[in-house]
Amino acid sequence: MPRPARPIRSRRRHLALVAATAFALGAAAAAPAAQAQDEPTDLITNGDFANGTAGWWTTANLTGAVDAGEWCIDVPGGTANAWDAIVGQDGLPLVSGESYELQFTARASTDVSVRALVQRPVDPWPTALEEFPLLGAESQDFSYTFTAGADWTDAQLAFQIGRHADPWQLCLSEVKLLTGAEPPVYEPDTGPRVRVNQVAYLQDGPKRATLVTEAEDALPWQLLDAEGTLVAEGDTAPFGAESTSGESVHVIDFSGVTAAGEGFTITADGETSYPFAIGGDAYRDLAVDAISFYYPQRSGLAIDDAVAPGYGREAGHTDTAPNQGDGAVPCYADACDYTLDVTGGWYDAGDHGKYVVNGGISAAQLLSVYERALHAPTGDTGRLADGSMRIPEHGDGVPDVLDEARWEVEFLMSMQVPAGEELAGMAHHKIHDEHWTGLPLLPADDPQARYLYPPSTAATLNLAAAAAQASRLFEPYDPDFAARALEAAETAWAAALAHPDVYAPDTSPDGGGPYGDSKVEDEFYWAAAELFLTTGEKTYEDFVLDSKLHDADVFTAGGFWWGEVAQLAKLDLALVPNALPGRDEVVAQVVAGADHYLAEQDASPWDLGNGANGVFDWGSNSVVLNRLVVIGTAFDLTGESQYRDGVLSGLDYILGRNALGNSYVTGYGSHFSENQHSRWYAHQLDPSLPNPPAGTLSGGPNSVASTWDPVAQRWLTDCAPQRCYIDDIGSWSTNELTVNWNASLAQVANFAADQSGGVRTAPSCDVEYRINGQWPSGFNAQILVTNTGTVPLEDITLTWTLPTGQSIVNSWSVQLDQDGQVVTATDVAGGLALKPGRTFTFGFIGAKDGRPAIAPSWVGCTAK
Repeated sequence: MPRPARPIRSRRRHLALVAATAFALGAAAAAPAAQAQDEPTDLITNGDFANGTAGWWTTANLTGAVDAGEWCIDVPGGTANAWDAIVGQDGLPLVSGESYELQFTARASTDVSVRALVQRPVDPWPTALEEFPLLGAESQDFSYTFTAGADWTDAQLAFQIGRHADPWQLCLSEVKLLTGAEPPVYEPDTGPRVRVNQVAYLQDGPKRATLVTEAEDALPWQLLDAEGTLVAEGDTAPFGAESTSGESVHVIDFSGVTAAGEGFTITADGETSYPFAIGGDAYRDLAVDAISFYYPQRSGLAIDDAVAPGYGREAGHTDTAPNQGDGAVPCYADACDYTLDVTGGWYDAGDHGKYVVNGGISAAQLLSVYERALHAPTGDTGRLADGSMRIPEHGDGVPDVLDEARWEVEFLMSMQVPAGEELAGMAHHKIHDEHWTGLPLLPADDPQARYLYPPSTAATLNLAAAAAQASRLFEPYDPDFAARALEAAETAWAAALAHPDVYAPDTSPDGGGPYGDSKVEDEFYWAAAELFLTTGEKTYEDFVLDSKLHDADVFTAGGFWWGEVAQLAKLDLALVPNALPGRDEVVAQVVAGADHYLAEQDASPWDLGNGANGVFDWGSNSVVLNRLVVIGTAFDLTGESQYRDGVLSGLDYILGRNALGNSYVTGYGSHFSENQHSRWYAHQLDPSLPNPPAGTLSGGPNSVASTWDPVAQRWLTDCAPQRCYIDDIGSWSTNELTVNWNASLAQVANFAADQSGGVRTAPSCDVEYRINGQWPSGFNAQILVTNTGTVPLEDITLTWTLPTGQSIVNSWSVQLDQDGQVVTATDVAGGLALKPGRTFTFGFIGAKDGRPAIAPSWVGCTAK
């Protein structure tokens, strides 16, 4: 993920500080050296402005005057970044491990947010303090403490005051930087010690909570409804010290409760949990929000406030000033002599860059939301139909999740090197600004030049895989786009074979993240699998079977992510109907991987399937969720309830059952992340801007200190892994939002939404699907439905998904209706009740495109 400029201040920070923050760059002036004294030493020269502005400097666009110890500065409007206007002082000596307090008094002619920094004024601008004070007409006193992480003889205090559209006036007085401060302490608001899924539990699913307590013996617990009535009670199960949280915990299991409603709470050890619901539709809103998140992330399109209320904005990067636009983007450093129109796609994270490897996996995961609905026993294509999400394409007859994925796939295809060029068919790795921009900055206000960065094999194979998957899913809805996507995929595949070792570097020019990847066996395997599933061609089949990854265990601790995509190939080969030789072994590998993940999850008192090695990597929440995708696929393949329950209990951690008592999804729960790192969801910095939309996932705890941003470095020292997180817009290493992380949430939320949630009473149907004969253009199928129960079955309906390239020609003894690839059978048993032990048989003639006809992965049966 890109790592841009950073803002700060958490609603959970309990410090003797005034709220808010500001940003810096610059040079000039000197200050006296710090002396070891009992009394604090002020490192600022002339902070009371008794000698005018001596010792201070400003950028050339600022003017002002000192009156009665207050320096009032006229700030011009129309600047793009905070650092376009600065007032500061240089040469401040800081000592590693010592703590300091910055004090100042300030007011402004209008309500504004500025950026206050203590940093080194040299690239890469390391920061010791970064805050964003909110100023108003009345003078306010501000105080911020920090501990220096290194010896600096040349630190700089800077107030970055640009970025505002209209002219305004800043007035400063009594500026001090004092030695001998009390070290700042971060005390997150973790809420009640009874940690629960703050959203909901399903009636027929697992229901567990975690109690933080030093008690060694079991403790009583009570479950109360919204009226305070006792619903259930029992005793906790002591677990003891738990390393990822750094706390001693007990587990509360109330899975036997089947009551439904809202406002339930659990009380234990004198603490009462946040409220939660128990009910069947718990995750339907989350499933919609997790996908609707993408529409406001779109580049090249004005966001309609009527579609996404509160998030309307002008189109970004459409060649309209001040944008330099994406309509004709050249290569960085004149690496090519052409330009590309790469308008569109999704902004990758909280910045304005667009990256093919991250876009590829994100589009593929959204496509897989729909593909799972087609092929999984509990899948529900109707829930994903046209009109189901908050996007503008309603009424086009295409499932909304496919429309949203297409917005990115079209962009991926636009990144392809044109025919006739040296690397024709390859995909450029990324496009982004020439330099990092500050926060906040709406996409339409970005003035930076944009560049294409060199093609890579990894990006090319991401394009091949995502476009191939899109082709087969769009075939029933838009055959022309499906054909175009397949052509792009096959062109990319051929280009990757011709250039198998063109790697993206691990470093990047200013303005974007590198996404370096020099191991592409997994991308080759994934792209070959998707092309095989779409075309059935032996070339791709042979490549899959010959890959060293085909027989390897790829279900590693880190799960899948943009740099490790072999799991995506195996998940699709296992779930999507196909005639791959030895496919049963792929299914077994997926199930074995799920067993491994589930065993680690079951060993945790948080039902947490991550961090068994003591490390929470950048984006740890996506690791948790992508492991749940594997576990959910095992349920789809086997129907065994432990996998379904594993997904549901694993989701508890994301939604509040964790060491911080925090739901990592905006808008869900009593206490949730809402200040994710973003240039336009920047309410923390500018009250006129929104927080991220409901359904936005935060990256989550990151215990790898070498990757921390300045906010994390300042507040999270010596944190237990689960606690290495701060809900602050400046903490991109723990609190970023990204399109790939939300794709993980979309997959798991939609799986959860497809589970009934009620107390299940499955019909006693046994269905056998036989292929009795086939020829080049068609086949004959027979379906046998048996009542294996003890009571008659009425109104039997069957549903299944035909593999790509198959369709119904005619049928007998039943009514068959085909919508896309989904087939529904009604009038089963002639519309009469099917008695216990009896079998009803019907059949149909199907057409096919030359590939072998195969039975679907499942046939769903509903009845009364």
